[in-house]
Amino acid sequence: MSSLINTSRPPVFCPGCSHERIVHTLDKALERMGLNGSQVVIVSDIGCSGLFDTFFNTHAFHGLHGRALTYAMGLKMARPDLKVIVTMGDGGLGIGGAHVLSTCRRNIDLTLLILNNFNYGMTGGQCSSTTPQEAVVGSGFLNQLEKPVDICQLAAAAGAAFVTRTSSYAPELVDEMVAAIGFDGFSVVDMWGMCPGRYTKRNKITPKSIDADLANLPRFKGPVPENQRREYGSAYREVAAGLPTPARPAKIEARFQPPARGRQEVLILGSAGQRIVTAGEIFCLAGMTAGWHATLKNDYPITVLRGHSVSEMVLSPQPVDYTGIERPNVVVALADEGVGRRKKMLARLGGDTLIIKATGVTLPETGATVLEVDFKAQKIKTQDWALASLALLAKKDRVISMDMLKAALAVRFKTAILETAVELVDRVTD
Repeated sequence: MSSLINTSRPPVFCPGCSHERIVHTLDKALERMGLNGSQVVIVSDIGCSGLFDTFFNTHAFHGLHGRALTYAMGLKMARPDLKVIVTMGDGGLGIGGAHVLSTCRRNIDLTLLILNNFNYGMTGGQCSSTTPQEAVVGSGFLNQLEKPVDICQLAAAAGAAFVTRTSSYAPELVDEMVAAIGFDGFSVVDMWGMCPGRYTKRNKITPKSIDADLANLPRFKGPVPENQRREYGSAYREVAAGLPTPARPAKIEARFQPPARGRQEVLILGSAGQRIVTAGEIFCLAGMTAGWHATLKNDYPITVLRGHSVSEMVLSPQPVDYTGIERPNVVVALADEGVGRRKKMLARLGGDTLIIKATGVTLPETGATVLEVDFKAQKIKTQDWALASLALLAKKDRVISMDMLKAALAVRFKTAILETAVELVDRVTD
């Protein structure tokens, strides 16, 4: 096999950076293993190590900081035939620490290459989770107060089946990478190196000093005896194969002709306890009974039974690529808390927008057409106002029809609740 280095985007790092050595060492390891680009995926996140996916003619996935292992696991589960290699700096290691530990516990066949240079080299040289306490870094004294993470001890304790600690300058680094990539399980290779752009400007560190520091730490060189067990992916597939085949998801058949044409946007502005989200879901299901695409976005605080609750729905005969709503066709205003979240929007509306407003709710000045409904006078409970508003829309053939709404209720509710909901819908008046 030949080199997999991308000659149109060759690796370029600061002069003396150990990352460049690791790029070429990884290339030699892949070449020695006889792997071609179609057999390998390199997954990275952010920082200098996040450039690795561009330096190789392989499959690649570039993700968010600290999240590379989550993408890598999905790739490996979907394509167990591929060699999946994750490159991560000590920055991503700290930010994605929980993902690292979870992957150690699962023992899935991934290789994690940690490019450990003890600082956030790309963003100013701040301290990372592995910065020594005596180091001088760009974030002041903070590292003096924190014990650096020993990722090898942590990974082994969490269940990683293969852990190696080494210098980026070790003559046997190619051998270490080949062993890690060839291991059937989760392998971690912690490679200590130098960041001349930031770290070595303030701290004396050399390949020899790295070797001296490594000699004073517990030795990790390959398989961890107490953690040897089956590889996660193959065990998962074996167990899953013995389970009953899951039922297919329920499918909503397109049975009705919608009363509206083109994209329809609807807002429900209410408060906690008014079942705003449930009404939004029912509205979307109603659209789907006419063969429309539907999206639902909800806005509410973390409090329970208190605060605003807003649902934004889009129905469209075409796929919905943009879910933002600026000039809705219909607004349902059921509580001042919800109205307060969209005051600026309401003030911009024209007469082509219908606002269904519950009696007692205050609206800002607006050019929209306002229909006030006294739900209390109809003896409708506050938690049913949102559903009653959908019934009102359906009776007016505005966006959805009554057939569409009742079909959506049948999908959403069980028999006893369904009868109550349909009864409510039938008696709503404006």
